[in-house]
Amino acid sequence: MSNALLDFSDLPRFDRITPDDVAPAVDVLLEKANAALETVTAADFPARWDAMAKVLDVATEHLGRAWGAVSHLNSVADTPELRAAYNAALPCVTEFWTRLGADERLYAKYKAIDPATLTPEQRRAHQNAMRNFVLSGAELTGAAKERFAQIQERQAELSQKFSENALDATDAFAYYASAEELDGVPPDVQQAALAAAQAEGKTGYKLTLKMPCYLPVMQFATRSALRETMYRAYVTRASDQAEGDARRFDNTALIREILALRREEAHLLGYDNFGQVSVVPKMAQSPEEVVTFLRDLARRARPYAEKDVADLREFATHQLALHDPQAWDWPYLGEKLKEARYAFSEQEVKQYFTAPKVLAGLFKIIETLFEVSIHPDSAPVWHPAVEFYRIERNGQLVGQFYLDQPARTGKRGGAWMDDVRTRWLRPDTGVLQTPVAHLVCNFAEGIDGKPPLLTHDDVITLFHEFGHGLHHMLTQVNERDVSGISGVEWDAVELPSQFMENFCWEWDVLRNMTAHVDTGAPLPRALFDKMIAGKNFQSGIQTLRQIEYALFDMLLHTDHDPDQDFMPLLAEVRSEVSVLPPPSFSRTAHTFSHIFAGGYAAGYYSYKWAEVLSADAYAAFEETAGSDGLPSTETGRRYRQAILEAGGSRPAMESFKAFRGREPTLDALLRHQGMAD
Repeated sequence: MSNALLDFSDLPRFDRITPDDVAPAVDVLLEKANAALETVTAADFPARWDAMAKVLDVATEHLGRAWGAVSHLNSVADTPELRAAYNAALPCVTEFWTRLGADERLYAKYKAIDPATLTPEQRRAHQNAMRNFVLSGAELTGAAKERFAQIQERQAELSQKFSENALDATDAFAYYASAEELDGVPPDVQQAALAAAQAEGKTGYKLTLKMPCYLPVMQFATRSALRETMYRAYVTRASDQAEGDARRFDNTALIREILALRREEAHLLGYDNFGQVSVVPKMAQSPEEVVTFLRDLARRARPYAEKDVADLREFATHQLALHDPQAWDWPYLGEKLKEARYAFSEQEVKQYFTAPKVLAGLFKIIETLFEVSIHPDSAPVWHPAVEFYRIERNGQLVGQFYLDQPARTGKRGGAWMDDVRTRWLRPDTGVLQTPVAHLVCNFAEGIDGKPPLLTHDDVITLFHEFGHGLHHMLTQVNERDVSGISGVEWDAVELPSQFMENFCWEWDVLRNMTAHVDTGAPLPRALFDKMIAGKNFQSGIQTLRQIEYALFDMLLHTDHDPDQDFMPLLAEVRSEVSVLPPPSFSRTAHTFSHIFAGGYAAGYYSYKWAEVLSADAYAAFEETAGSDGLPSTETGRRYRQAILEAGGSRPAMESFKAFRGREPTLDALLRHQGMAD
């Protein structure tokens, strides 16, 4: 049988890819990519963009697509065999990309390209490439260049191990609770836990640290002892504070080595710290600018956060006789206070958000706003629960996407969008390649033959990831390196995702995407009004929590000495920012995959900065909404053309100003989050 990873005729053959395919495919593709590199760097090869793309970009794109398929399976269908194959191939793949980015012959060839011969899209891609060569060590020589390559390879290994430890530590925990202990826990969560225990031949109810189980237990379980057990296990995952055998997943040493390598990389490139390296391709001009932005936002949010905490403490004392709430009590207290203040619970709301109905409503708003149509499609998939769709405009294929919603063992937590392939006018065939995306979530599965139920937070997550997907799929840019999300500044890449979240709070959108799981009735207006009243409940606390993560991340990569323990820095940041400091055993840094395994190093602030952009962008829709409350198609068209279709073909600030007519301000964000003065 032929190797499924070497088939580029259409979509990845996820149904046929095996761990045994990985090494042979990588060997073949690396050989071709290396041969292409030698060809284009030869003295007599023309320094022309199209000629180089036809040889080198085609070879590296094939390597990227195949390795992307392996990486994706490693994230959503992890097995010991696949993990071993992935880890065995990782060093040589990393070595190639590092060497390619630092190849002085290729750098010289790019330097020799005449910008006057390039289209505007190609010119932008060329500018990015020149910058990336420098950041990839192309101007280093001798021992420094060699050491830079070693650092990249080692960082790839460490990030992968960090990710594995976080996944394994999460999967390894199970607590088999009695029926009495689960008092207050929603019935659907109890049923799923009972079924999980029975599937293993165990008695009781199997509780795990996966979000569809962990979060409702923390919010609804009346027994503080159970919440403490779950909380302690969750916040000590992959750390030295984990209990017993689970300490084998401790990420402490990995974090320290990753930080030391990043500092060394920065010094080799002539920077003081990794934070300075990180902001070079971003909208922010310096780490100091980021820290100032975060502290300014923290200052504005703090009075609201302090009021949030005071309300919680007063409620705990007078309504629940809980005089000294602990960290594991806050989610429960928050849920109880919200129920008391706004007369609804997340559990009540969840009954109206069945996954199929939510998806249909999401598709409807996308189709209306962006003038496209979405249809079921077919493709090889890695799990029976995976769905596949196509997006068309005027009958023409625009893009396609895989949707993988349920949580399961062997699938890493969280939610994300990733590209399968990018829109590209292929230089080898002259054919326009349409973009394809992965949209991955971790929702609870349906029970007793009923459809899955989503929390409102789940709905927001789904809209968020679709925002990323639309940015990738609706692009009209034909140059691969600046098409879709490619080439977009990292601190602007969350704009389209967070923009989409706003629709989850619009009555005229929500009423079309709800149906009670038992009666089919839509979400009542009265319940929606309560949700809106509670929309900014604890927004002060939540804002400071995000700032805590972002500030810790940036200071960790600028002021912190990697030779020292990083926990005192986290404690300092918490004392500066947090209004609900966690207990000393909390080790959230040890599963902070965004910055240690996910590309957000010295960049986690991007979420808050992009919230500013997205809130301001959404304000344009509020200003132009029709009398029926629905968003304006004309505004949707302008947004699509200025932001989504432009992709990375111009600076993000230019795209924003093309849509909004000015630079962004903080005002809309503070207003949306109920923190306007």
